[in-house]
Amino acid sequence: MGKYRGYEKYKYSGVEWLGKIPEHWQAIRLKHITNRIIDGAHFTPTYVSEGIPFLRVTDIVQAKNNSLSLDNIKFIPEEEHNTLSLRCKPERGDLLYSKNGTIGVPRVVDWDFDFSIFVSLCLIKVIKQKVNVEFLQYSLLGKLTETQINIGAKSNTVTNLHLDKIKEFWVTLPPLDEQEAIARFLDYKTKQIDDLIAKKETLIEKLDEKRTALISHAVTKGLDPNVPMKDSGIEWIGEIPENWKRGKLNYFCKIISGGTPDRNNPDFWEGDIPWVKTGEVNYQDIYSTEEYISAEGLNSSSTTLVKPETLLMAMYGQGNTRGRVAILKIEAAFNQACLAICPLNNLNVYFLYYFLISAYKYIRDTGNESSQMNLSAGIIGKINILVTNLEEQQKIVQYLDKKISEIDQQKAKIQKAIELLKEYRTALITNAVTGKIDVRQIPIP
Repeated sequence: MGKYRGYEKYKYSGVEWLGKIPEHWQAIRLKHITNRIIDGAHFTPTYVSEGIPFLRVTDIVQAKNNSLSLDNIKFIPEEEHNTLSLRCKPERGDLLYSKNGTIGVPRVVDWDFDFSIFVSLCLIKVIKQKVNVEFLQYSLLGKLTETQINIGAKSNTVTNLHLDKIKEFWVTLPPLDEQEAIARFLDYKTKQIDDLIAKKETLIEKLDEKRTALISHAVTKGLDPNVPMKDSGIEWIGEIPENWKRGKLNYFCKIISGGTPDRNNPDFWEGDIPWVKTGEVNYQDIYSTEEYISAEGLNSSSTTLVKPETLLMAMYGQGNTRGRVAILKIEAAFNQACLAICPLNNLNVYFLYYFLISAYKYIRDTGNESSQMNLSAGIIGKINILVTNLEEQQKIVQYLDKKISEIDQQKAKIQKAIELLKEYRTALITNAVTGKIDVRQIPIP
């Protein structure tokens, strides 16, 4: 592993797929170095506004820098916490490990407040005379554990781990003082790597901001900085070129709603007609879909078949889905959570696409004015858009296509560098906790 050397002597670990380990290390199952491995509550407790924290997988998976995510933490009554603690009582120095959903994420408990956990987490209480908990955390982050998770799996995606399997995990174990030295080394090195990743992620954020600003300026101000301007009458847009027009979307476009064939009728599904869902409307041209319907399903439902170059908008959906747009590159049908927007002769679909990207926040805020916080064909149809002549629209589209392509290429290079750093991080952890490299003498500032 580059500048790092291995140990002087190795021995066979006794585990075929693990291979050799340093002569003075041992390969041992997790159950033999822990006092207890148990999961959390097998039922959903009573949630209250104030009480004892109740941790779930998302609370450790979404956290950064080996901490807790407190953004959406749940609380339970103290009486329920006391009852749960009789079976499962996490304490400082224990290890939490995600076993359902996003699996394989360890977190050392380095806080003192009381809390309980859901069944999606398991609690690992180590024998402290044998194991440094920070070292064990790194062991569970490495490729060694990933390999064991996938052994015997019927697919490449494992979403549930049973306690019995976790107890049987093999770990490589050096003497306690060496575990501590390895953990200190990995603390230092992973922080360096994580800091580099954070800087590159900040660069991507800045490029996204540049992208948004470029689009917004081009589709609301045009490309000529010297053109006379006038007030648009639209608060979020401000001034626009004097020769531009504004109007309701439904004046410039035909708006079509979608639908879903009956899920209980198998004859309606797995045909040859692409059928779009809101999750697929994500600022990317659509060339294929996750699901397909039959001609019978098309004719027996309210969905509609639309042509390539149709713009789709997501009217509702999880997270940031509502208000997103995409352009079809195939003939396809779509569900009732999507809206097809077909420009008439005086509007370029790609100019409209870019305009609706720039209007994303405004569109979502418009939806928020309704009690359902969803969009509808009626709401979308009343949105004010800007229109200039087709020749200028085409120039703006060509300009944005070029600029966005340049930004996307920059982002792709940075993302590639991030992925390489993450791969190096995992490899470094794996090699350190399995004895492939000897880090005992590496100076740590």
